[in-house]
Amino acid sequence: MFKARSRAARALAPAAALAVTAVTAGCDSSGAVATPKIRTTAQAGVAPTPPGKGAYFGAWVSPTEQGGDAEDALGGPGMAAVTGFERGLGRSLDIVQTFHGWKSKFPDRTDTAVAQSSRYLLLTWSGTDTREIVRGEHDTLIRERARAVKALGKPVFLRWQRDMDRESLQNKVHSAGDYVAAWKHIRTLFTQEKVANVAWVWCPTAGGFASGKAESFYPGDDQVDWICADVYPGADFEYRDLSEPIRGFLEWVEGRPKPIMVAEFGVPRSYGERRAEWLRKAAQTLQHPQVKAVVYFNSNENATEPRDERRKYSVTDDRHAVSALREFATVPYFNPRNLPVTGG
Repeated sequence: MFKARSRAARALAPAAALAVTAVTAGCDSSGAVATPKIRTTAQAGVAPTPPGKGAYFGAWVSPTEQGGDAEDALGGPGMAAVTGFERGLGRSLDIVQTFHGWKSKFPDRTDTAVAQSSRYLLLTWSGTDTREIVRGEHDTLIRERARAVKALGKPVFLRWQRDMDRESLQNKVHSAGDYVAAWKHIRTLFTQEKVANVAWVWCPTAGGFASGKAESFYPGDDQVDWICADVYPGADFEYRDLSEPIRGFLEWVEGRPKPIMVAEFGVPRSYGERRAEWLRKAAQTLQHPQVKAVVYFNSNENATEPRDERRKYSVTDDRHAVSALREFATVPYFNPRNLPVTGG
């Protein structure tokens, strides 16, 4: 069963000495700015690696937004929401995201169902006090989670303590230095447990790059397999294309030889008839040579109250938005595995 999404991220870790995979990226339309070769230390065929061309398309599908998570769902426990979303999309997802609190046991039954399917599991793991982690107070828990993920035997994306640059998380994150030390401590324990099937995804907010704060939390190229950002247009705007909030992130990552993931993005319900327009423009923006995975946030759980239309991102009841998201997901760039597409 899907867990309700927490505000913090979940993490996993891979083994240290893994083969390096390179993906040749293109350059911009003028040919003036070349994108570097994209490299990942994740082991191909064991942990998730970027597609040679294009980007994986995935989603977090809140069960409450998509008809529940019946235990007997086609595809396994908790998969009813996912398969229902996929029917509207006209194709299977490349990536399914799940969320877990720091003390949650995972992989759970839904994680396992995702991993055993043709989809990649993106497991987002909330953090705890970084200084306690570095002192070794949570080593037993971390090692248990490492062994459980290793036993899954399937490729897993792991996001630990996403959005660490948010002010609301500073009581447990403390500082950029504390965060980096905790990240390295967790990854070391996963390495000691010989976990090779995990790709580490580092994921602050896109706004953190606009303010210049996110960069200080970066653990280093040798510690990160995928560079990520959560990108939303912002509740203070009547209308704002995705190209605006993502700009600072794309500028910072330029020149870094890492695949990019956008692990959360969504179009607010408040945009009304312009939601389809927003999604079509987002599809153009994200056809960037370094962007190798995008994950839609199909949920209204960020809304602070029922009338908060600016933080409701589910497209389930909006046929025009569903149609535009379908167009997005079936563009060849976002279907690198050439998955079958049904008529719609």
